[in-house]
Amino acid sequence: MRATLRNEDTMSNTIDFNVAFYFVPRAFRPAKPRSFGITEIRAPYYNTFGTRHLQDVFDVAGQWVDGIKWAGGSFALVPPEQVRAFSDIAHENDAYVSSGGWLETVLRYGGDAVDHYLAEAKGVGFDVIEISAGFIMLPTSGLERLVEKVVKAGLKAKPELSIQIGSGGDSGEAELAAETKKDTGDLVDRGRRALDAGASIIMIESEGITENVLEWNTSAAASIINGLGLQNVMFEAADGPVFEWYIKNYGNEVNLFVDHSQILQLEGLRQNIWGNTSTWGRVINPAPST
Repeated sequence: MRATLRNEDTMSNTIDFNVAFYFVPRAFRPAKPRSFGITEIRAPYYNTFGTRHLQDVFDVAGQWVDGIKWAGGSFALVPPEQVRAFSDIAHENDAYVSSGGWLETVLRYGGDAVDHYLAEAKGVGFDVIEISAGFIMLPTSGLERLVEKVVKAGLKAKPELSIQIGSGGDSGEAELAAETKKDTGDLVDRGRRALDAGASIIMIESEGITENVLEWNTSAAASIINGLGLQNVMFEAADGPVFEWYIKNYGNEVNLFVDHSQILQLEGLRQNIWGNTSTWGRVINPAPST
């Protein structure tokens, strides 16, 4: 169902989705495949679930899901036919499948292991390979070569960068506090070089910015967006106040990674149909002129 709606006091909007109560105006959201305002959701990791649950998620909220991400190498604990079944459901719903950052584990076992990993990733239907370096000391030149290798293998490369040494996984606040933080300018430079090498988008870890910190480092988020461009980055934001802050400060076109349980809460903010005291009725994005 498609409806063109106008409310001259707030916004004009074309809704290209099948939604109930479509007469209520919404902030503009493009149809999939989207190049901005992307929502990536977590596959089984903190919550264990199977293909029937994933299909339910897509049946209810698939219009708002752009991709799924296997976190922490969890796919390496699942039968390959099940991993492939997850990929098939995602693809049937115009969503991509990302490996998550497990490549930094594979890198410890050499180049042949990386080649085998990329081949098997294609075999189980992955589209995106996340290249994380939260626990390893990977030089920028090495990151560039990995991006080129992933692209040459016919997959999309998504480096995951952080300002916090030891980010990723389940590191606690005390553990991270004992480590040092990286320079934001260095992250931006690495991100630019990765994009120039062929990366599709840069994933930004939340540690050191909004996770496991005494005070949010909002200036780091601003520097990253200003340095790399809003469309070229995706922020980890699997916490309600965090993704609300990104929407409030950067609008509904910011790319975010959240838990699969948060899809509708996030999309409600993106479309301006709900919010709290600081966001209710304030997320405005008019549709492009036709």
